[in-house]
Amino acid sequence: MRELRNHGGEILNRVQRGEHLTVTRDGAEIAELVPLGRPPQQISVLINRRRLIPRVDPVALRADIDTVIDQSI
Repeated sequence: MRELRNHGGEILNRVQRGEHLTVTRDGAEIAELVPLGRPPQQISVLINRRRLIPRVDPVALRADIDTVIDQSI
């Protein structure tokens, strides 16, 4: 706890860079400091990204796969 109190900003910078730290009090683990996950994406952003993905022709895809896979195995 002392290090967290005295160097809080520095410790939070380490967590922000991806470190997972454990907080102890009198040698007993009492908390974990971990970076938060990525913020959720807005649905409009996801929809726009989906529009950028090229369409796949399943027949052509199968034909391409068949040309590279050894059918004798």
